[in-house]
Amino acid sequence: MNCTGLYKIFKVSDLEVVALRGVDLIVEYGELLSIVGASGSGKSTLLNILAGYESPSAGDVNVGEFDLLGINQKEAVEYRKKEVGFVWQQTGKNLVPYLDVFSNIELPMMASDLSLKDRKLRVNELIEFLNLNSIATRLPENISGGEQQIAAIAVALANQPPLLLADEPTGELDDETSDMVLEKMRYVNKNYGTTVVIVTHDPKIEDHVNRSIGMRDGKVVKEVLKSKRSKNEYVVIDSFGGVQIPQEILSKSKIDSKASLTSDKTKISLNKILKRKK
Repeated sequence: MNCTGLYKIFKVSDLEVVALRGVDLIVEYGELLSIVGASGSGKSTLLNILAGYESPSAGDVNVGEFDLLGINQKEAVEYRKKEVGFVWQQTGKNLVPYLDVFSNIELPMMASDLSLKDRKLRVNELIEFLNLNSIATRLPENISGGEQQIAAIAVALANQPPLLLADEPTGELDDETSDMVLEKMRYVNKNYGTTVVIVTHDPKIEDHVNRSIGMRDGKVVKEVLKSKRSKNEYVVIDSFGGVQIPQEILSKSKIDSKASLTSDKTKISLNKILKRKK
């Protein structure tokens, strides 16, 4: 997945609202990634573009063999059917309320070329893989919130997409249940090799992924890389040379609207401008 200089502008009456401002993002195949930001940061808009639900206003965005900037309606349907699975925060968007879990998982495959036998085999594989045996014959209203989200993961994986997108999948769950759902996503990533991108406002999700992207005001502003031994946070320099400095660093340095820059071969320093004595 490759996004370069991505912009999205919404028109509301006579106003233009810029939701994305030159987003640059590369996601490697098989990554487990979170995109973290407050409401209005642009994270959900970015996810909707990656899912093929929204069209970017400008820039380049490629997922697999699909160019999402120039995609038409027919191609978008094909893209969502083959390339991407989606898990929503609201259960009502993930599961059909009058179908049991087994039938919900089978439903996306109805539009494929799979035979009835192969569909049943795939459903049973996912039920076994995600440990859903005990709830396979239940309706969504008769299972817990965490079980509903895990069933939604199975639905999203039904057509074996290489990319799984999740929009606030733990937003309505308690901490313990959230951990369970996130571990299932990690399990999917590890065992199926599925690329997983999770959008959230909760920075604690950084502990469950290998890389986390921070968004603010429609831009990618930071990146957190985690390994078994360390966790490192970096600011992101966009394609125009722009960088957003974390507010906590600015506060500590007492730098306000202006600063001077000095540099050597390996370091750039941001320096507070001292007021001249009269």
